[in-house]
Formats: sequence, C-alpha cells, structure tokens
Amino acid sequence: MRIYFDACCLNRPFDDQSQDRIRLESEAVKLVMDLCAKGIHSWVISNTLEFEIAQNPDVEKRAAVLALLGAAGECLQVSEPAIQKARQLLDRRIRPMDALHLALADTGGCDILLTVDDELLRRSRDCNELTIRVENPARFVVDELEGA
Repeated sequence: MRIYFDACCLNRPFDDQSQDRIRLESEAVKLVMDLCAKGIHSWVISNTLEFEIAQNPDVEKRAAVLALLGAAGECLQVSEPAIQKARQLLDRRIRPMDALHLALADTGGCDILLTVDDELLRRSRDCNELTIRVENPARFVVDELEGA
C-alpha cells in the first residue's frame, strides 16, 4: 500500500503528548512508519510536503520532521493533473495546502492519505473526485490489525 502522511500527521509525534488522543495518534504514526521501513507499505512524500514542513517556525520540530522525510521511498512533484485536481477540491472548501496534498497523493497513485486534521477528514469524505482513502492514522492501524 502506498501511504502519504500530511504535515500535521508527521508533526504529531513531536506534539505535546499529555492528551490521550495525541499520544495514540503519535504511536499510530510511528507504527505505520515502521511498517513502511519494513517494506510492508511504501511511504510517499511530495515537494509540497517538504515546503510546508520547512515553514514551521518551531526550529526543533521543523528539523525533526524534515529528518523523518529521508525514510520515504518516493517524492512526488507537483504536476498539471495534480493542480487541476487541487482546483476541484478547493470548490469543496478544502484549504489550499490540504487540497494540493490530496491531489498529489491521488494523482501520484497513493492508496491512502493519513491525517490527524478532523476538518480535512470530514471534508474529504464527500469528495467524489478522490480515488484515495483519507483516514486518521489510529483508525488505519486498527483496520490493519483487524485485517491481519
């Protein structure tokens, strides 16, 4: 399975872990990354993801998340089909950067985009334009364990 993590998902392990939800999602992100490292799944990133992470004003978190990207197996580049799909997603009131991540993952042949952004999860559910699944990493891990 080809997996794309959005920026908020990659930042999750570096967030304040005092809340149960954040801790659970952090562990799920780490587990999925481990599955990718073992070759069970493929981790796909994009130049847009690198750009967004580089904008983080928290220097330590930015460096830590950028360091993670080296483990990804493929980096998608913005293409005309992705831009066209992102424009369609903007009509669904999806934020511009989220629309571009979704479009890149979708046109780049990913199977799933993982996010901890509840608004993105909600808005993407009704997008007939998407062929990929959009899911919270904790839900994805549960589904993986049930299928194992």
